[in-house]
Amino acid sequence: MSPWLDRIERVLFIDSRSMSGPLGLTLRLLRYPSALLRDWVNGELNMRAMSLVYTTLLSLVPLMAFSFSMLKGLGARGDLQLIVFEFFRPMGAAAEQLTTRVMGFVENMRGGVLGSLGLAFLLYTVIATIQKVEASFNFVWRVERPRSWARRLSEYISVMIIGPVLMVGALGLLASAENTALAQWLQNEAGLGPDFGLLAKLGPYVLVAAVFTFLYSFIPNTHVKFPPALIGGVTAGVLWALMGRLFAAFIAYSSQMMAVYTGFAIVLTALIWIYLNWLILLIGVQLSFYVQCPQYLPHGHEPVDLTGNMRERLGLSVMQMIGRDYAAGRSHWTSNRLSEALDVPSAALSPVLECLEAAQLIVATEKEHWLPARSMETIGLIDIMMAVRSSRPGKTAVTAHATPAADELMRSLEGAMRERLGTRTLKDLADSG
Repeated sequence: MSPWLDRIERVLFIDSRSMSGPLGLTLRLLRYPSALLRDWVNGELNMRAMSLVYTTLLSLVPLMAFSFSMLKGLGARGDLQLIVFEFFRPMGAAAEQLTTRVMGFVENMRGGVLGSLGLAFLLYTVIATIQKVEASFNFVWRVERPRSWARRLSEYISVMIIGPVLMVGALGLLASAENTALAQWLQNEAGLGPDFGLLAKLGPYVLVAAVFTFLYSFIPNTHVKFPPALIGGVTAGVLWALMGRLFAAFIAYSSQMMAVYTGFAIVLTALIWIYLNWLILLIGVQLSFYVQCPQYLPHGHEPVDLTGNMRERLGLSVMQMIGRDYAAGRSHWTSNRLSEALDVPSAALSPVLECLEAAQLIVATEKEHWLPARSMETIGLIDIMMAVRSSRPGKTAVTAHATPAADELMRSLEGAMRERLGTRTLKDLADSG
């Protein structure tokens, strides 16, 4: 990286934290778009958005067929086609043709054209898409422990059943709101015609922002506070609206591309539009993460590591906090809460927790709360120290041949540490101030 870029990053991410006044506030706000631009240029969000495009193409039809059946049972048969058309509207004249084709695929699936094996495969693509979205969100949030299979099964089914029905139903209500008797009265009798028209136009975008906010709160396997999720959802909703207008303008003035690609232009523009939607979704979740965890702004997705001394201090602190909570009859500490309380990035704390878990000193409950793995009187402080000094589970440890003098010095230091800690246990540490 060039020196002037290094200087800009230092001013934005480090020096701005100690600045006061309007300049300091402005620079601190500029950290967020700068970090998002950096992450987009580095390409990881791009690759994940592209991979989601192909799974979307496979899962879109079965998911819509399922939603269509649910809506038909609720008496809202026409809403699905309206929503599909609204999604493809930025593609201009191709929107109607794509809507017709997608609805034809849905009808074929519902009409029994597929066999049981084909139906099972398409349903699998829906689950695989949700799982890939969760993996992308967990990547952004630096969550290395995915949901358990029991939680995945129950929560994925909930998303498949409740999510599409609520979104399609709400958008359908917004689309037909202007034709209701109440809407007519508000426009004609109450004199709210212009205001109501503006609300009707903003309604779909507000709903999209609400859906984004829900996804940012629900999908990551960690505790996401509502304000960061809301900021990310509103930002993604605004980007989605702007991108839709820009993409529609691009399609309107890209007659040369249409002439070159002829019939394939529809497929190409559909792929680009779906990619842009996933990219906006991931940019929003990245912003939510930075708002809740601003300590990651200077680092982005670069590896964050700890010194040996800091690993030991964090290991003892984690065990003391978990032990004290357990002794009080509570189960409170998750990985994210520990990270917030200790003011350390979760990606740096995760190896410490993995070492403690591998040494059978802590165990995670179904709700991802950490508990002592056995009685606190049987967990020696020396066990904690040796656990955090060990290599991370799943990593290959390197055995090096040190000089005899160095080996002797390290053995004496380790012996002094064992003698100093003696028989002190986790219970002693949890009871201390």
